[in-house]
Amino acid sequence: MPRPVVTELRLSAYGGRRSATYRLGPVTLFTGPSGSGKSTVLGAYEALARLGAGDPLAEVFPDPDAHVPESARPDAQGRRGFRIGCTVDGPVGPVRLDLAVQAEPRLRIVGERLTRHGRTLLTTALRDPGRASVQAAWLTAGATPVTRAPLPDDLLGTALLPLRVAGATEGQREVLAAAEQAVVGLRSLFPCAPEPSRMRAPVAPGEGRLLRDCANLAEVLHRTHTACPRRHQRLAAVAGAGCAGPVTGIGVRELPDGTVDALLARGARPATPLGRLGDGELRYLAMALTLLTGPGILAMDRIAEVPDAMQCLTLLADDLDRGLDGRQCSALLGLTAAIAADGHIRLAGSVREGTAAEARRAPGVTVVDLTP
Repeated sequence: MPRPVVTELRLSAYGGRRSATYRLGPVTLFTGPSGSGKSTVLGAYEALARLGAGDPLAEVFPDPDAHVPESARPDAQGRRGFRIGCTVDGPVGPVRLDLAVQAEPRLRIVGERLTRHGRTLLTTALRDPGRASVQAAWLTAGATPVTRAPLPDDLLGTALLPLRVAGATEGQREVLAAAEQAVVGLRSLFPCAPEPSRMRAPVAPGEGRLLRDCANLAEVLHRTHTACPRRHQRLAAVAGAGCAGPVTGIGVRELPDGTVDALLARGARPATPLGRLGDGELRYLAMALTLLTGPGILAMDRIAEVPDAMQCLTLLADDLDRGLDGRQCSALLGLTAAIAADGHIRLAGSVREGTAAEARRAPGVTVVDLTP
């Protein structure tokens, strides 16, 4: 059974994108000069994922005006906004989700549409600007063809449907299946942005779930060393491709003050603490760890009600190759393609043109050029 995954992003009047559609494969890398919109596209993906997880609109878009094109003029009512959407493929086939967001004069979702095979399953519309709600209608296909009810204008309606639809009719079950597939596909996202300056110091042991900035890398390696030996050994096996000198393993140690540290074992040579590694080596190790682990290791909103075997994690990596040399980029591309081929992990990121040129020759990697 295919796992729910986001296979397409759609942006309209969002940032510098007037009307754009981007297909997403197992490994998709966006490239282009500074200002071409790489971060904009990846940011839209993360925004949809956060809305799918139930985050309020104001938290997802704290500065909504920044996403409206400067050339966009307000309508007669002074309204300006943008549209974002995606397609989530999975067991029930492609499901499209499209949002119309009003940024001015007040941030709100003014329209939402969920469709499957061209059939509208959910639609919302702003009927009364004075109310903090939208009028929603979803398919029932029973004695009453459509169910109508108000929904909040600051939350994703699709994510609320499992709480509102009973599944008593065939139409309701179709709505539930499509909504659940869209939500699972969106929520299965982990933005990874390693910051080497925060990864060097020993850290206190805790849950052992990797943070977005990977500041607790040593803590997570301490956990994988004891609880996930196979993953830890696999990471040690690929560490040598991105770190200088012969690497024979990754060790951990507990310091007298109760903190933990990680070290690179180098055969007969003294082990090297992570704090002494270069920025590129630390970023390489952090990205390799995210590829070799899963939701149980990463600090993300786990979908406990869906078995791991039916989920596909997508890693979001803006500036994937920042600080990496050619050898490290090549090794990371190879590891990413090999891991993605298993079908459990996908990656969407942005890279410089030099890395993109090599990625175009790598099997299973899609490069999207945003050069104007």
